Amino acid sequence: MTTPTLLRQGHPLSDPLRQLQILEPVDVTAVTPFERTLAERGLPALQAAGVKVLQINVGKLCNQTCTHCHVDAGPERREIMTRETFEACLRVIASNGIETVDLTGGAPEMNPHFEWFVTEVRRLGRRVIDRCNLTILTAPGFTHLPEFLAAQGVEVVASLPCYLEENCDLQRGAGVFAKSIEALQIFNSLGYGIAHSGLMLSLVYNPVGPSLPPAQAKLEAAYRDQLRSRFQIEFNRLYTITNMPISRFLDDLLRSGKYEEYMQKLLAMFNPHAVEAVMCRSTLSVDWRGNLYDCDFNQMLELPVMPSVPRTIQEFDISRLATRPIVTGRHCYGCTAGAGSSCQGALLENDLPR
Repeated sequence: MTTPTLLRQGHPLSDPLRQLQILEPVDVTAVTPFERTLAERGLPALQAAGVKVLQINVGKLCNQTCTHCHVDAGPERREIMTRETFEACLRVIASNGIETVDLTGGAPEMNPHFEWFVTEVRRLGRRVIDRCNLTILTAPGFTHLPEFLAAQGVEVVASLPCYLEENCDLQRGAGVFAKSIEALQIFNSLGYGIAHSGLMLSLVYNPVGPSLPPAQAKLEAAYRDQLRSRFQIEFNRLYTITNMPISRFLDDLLRSGKYEEYMQKLLAMFNPHAVEAVMCRSTLSVDWRGNLYDCDFNQMLELPVMPSVPRTIQEFDISRLATRPIVTGRHCYGCTAGAGSSCQGALLENDLPR
């Protein structure tokens, strides 16, 4: 199913009259629908191949306001997952073959039920990922969290959009780089990122502006060299993630008049080999209210799973959700451009479209 919408519901530009007034120069229809591109390349419509990962957005409250944030998170947001919805997620995790619980936000650590939920999921023996912005760990009331995460054996996936202070602060705010380095050094002191410790620390790179990420392996080597030589910081992996044309990044594209240029770049770099590995085929996304989506990006665009399958965590049915057809849109070109992109980084080693 392809949706023509590109603007999330409630977005200041989502009103049709305002679109005509403000977005008249932007020809949305000039971008080929994603589903049509699949058909033209002889590829089938996207369909799930199981639910191995439950990615839970526990709320939009965050201590930062980043320009590339596709969640629109920030200190003023008050959307928070309740204990009742967490318990519904826990029942699903306990009774199904879900291997990984991927916690995101906002800053997931700011949800008051975060530590309880992590403890319960780890008690079930499941892998837990905490998508951490790093600076939250230096804020009052949260400085104990590195020790908690280490004790629970939680995998940390930390946002560090650049190893250069100027670029990082440009994207995430003044002083963020210094606090991020401090948090990474704390993690290293606990064993995170250190060989054979069993505590995984991965970093996430997002491009600054309307460009695709460079080759992941080459950039990881540069990150490792810079962080090790300048700050004695170690980490396990680097994930490169393409900026999706939604939420704040979409706003920036529209303001700068680069929306069409960016979308045409994604389309030109479409790589059919990346389609098979896109994360929505094995991941199910849950929002703070318990609604289900094929991915975190669809969640932010308020594009729920198909109406033919259960649409809330309370109605979860693995037999129906594991093979569901996936809702797509033009933003899906972000996941299939070049080497492909997912919350676990590049999908392929070769980034050339074929």
